Amino acid sequence: MRRLRQVGKIVGVLAVLVVAGVALWLYLAPPALLRVGAGYSAKIVCSNLFIAGRDAEDVLAVDVQAPGHPLLRLMEVDGTERRVRALLLGLFAANEAVYRDGLGCAVAPEGEVSDLSLLNPAAALSDAPTPWPAGEQVELDPAIARLLSDSALTGPGMRAVVVVRNGKVAGEVYGQGFSPETPLLGWSMTKTVNAAIVGTLIWQGRLSLSDRALLPQWRGDERGEITLAQLLAMEDGLASNENYGAVTDVTRMLYLEPDMAAFAADAPLVAEPGTRFNYSSGSAVLISRIWMDRAGTPSVALAYPREALFDPLGMESAVMEADAAGTFVGSSYMYATARDWARFALFLLQDGVWRGERLLPEGFVEQMSVPNATSEGRYSRMQTWLAGRDAAGLPGDTFFLQGHDGQTIAVMPSRNIAVVRLGLTPRRDGYDVLRLVREVVRLGE
Repeated sequence: MRRLRQVGKIVGVLAVLVVAGVALWLYLAPPALLRVGAGYSAKIVCSNLFIAGRDAEDVLAVDVQAPGHPLLRLMEVDGTERRVRALLLGLFAANEAVYRDGLGCAVAPEGEVSDLSLLNPAAALSDAPTPWPAGEQVELDPAIARLLSDSALTGPGMRAVVVVRNGKVAGEVYGQGFSPETPLLGWSMTKTVNAAIVGTLIWQGRLSLSDRALLPQWRGDERGEITLAQLLAMEDGLASNENYGAVTDVTRMLYLEPDMAAFAADAPLVAEPGTRFNYSSGSAVLISRIWMDRAGTPSVALAYPREALFDPLGMESAVMEADAAGTFVGSSYMYATARDWARFALFLLQDGVWRGERLLPEGFVEQMSVPNATSEGRYSRMQTWLAGRDAAGLPGDTFFLQGHDGQTIAVMPSRNIAVVRLGLTPRRDGYDVLRLVREVVRLGE
């Protein structure tokens, strides 16, 4: 019996040592996956807290848990005036996100971000009762209102749906806790906005789709032959892994790298440019870096989206977020109200013309509905998706802005219709937004 007690004590001591060792390891050298989870948690809470004005605990419980990864249930966040810190069990794998005026929140894996802010306020819309898009007055179509009352069509986790028809908001509906004033994350819909910003510089003669030697890191090697058109079509040939379920190129870039463009620019060439389709958020961040370098000084470049696009379109709520080094995360991070996302959709319906002024080259938007050469019709030449339009019987010029967890804008220029659908709807829910889009089109026939 005495021997058993001694063995028990030894086992107990060993167990304590093992637990202490694991705790010390997690504290001093946490695995990258844990820091990715903490960075994701901090970023989502920070942006929703300081941009959308939502409750941090609700965001942690709902939005952060959407991917369903068990480690995310163990994350705890601590928010201060302009910073959110996330830790596993409140102790390990710390990562932070920092808020900067006008630029949203940036993940700060090393604890610091560039001392930047965008001080110029958004141009205000008229306070008078002015019809949308110049103001916020809308007149809804009863038939579309009935359509949008069907939760099976709008889908689980719906936060906002706005239907634009013939230049007006013809229908809209909001999920519980959300309203026309709530900025919502577009995830990869941001890529198409990023492309439009490129288009404004092309229209001004400051960029060309045929430009090569796009980044200093590429000059003198074979990556210098990549064209801007190939980056926009996701045919650049660069190595990139877009899997979000582990520590991959995209999750490392978004949550562990303070300078995302520098990280993405180091990707090796694995295929001849123009010969392979590979959807890559890294390529979209590189597009941001390229147009920012052409726009001017860092302060001029940071102000450029608002001056060139958001203010002319009246997108007061729009915030494109920059990383810790000051590069816009043109792959993933733009917040705007559903009505402001709809303003952008209307801009595309009008071929890049707003109030009679052309902001994009003629035919630029058309490239968003033309398949690239290598995706078998799934992706366009200009940062939009085409998959599903033919099978759904939609017009041949239909294209989609699509983002993580169910963000979609369907744009149909020939019908003068756009459908904006925002929510928190993971793919596992099985929701198909094409049903909603088809029914909206049928009402207009």
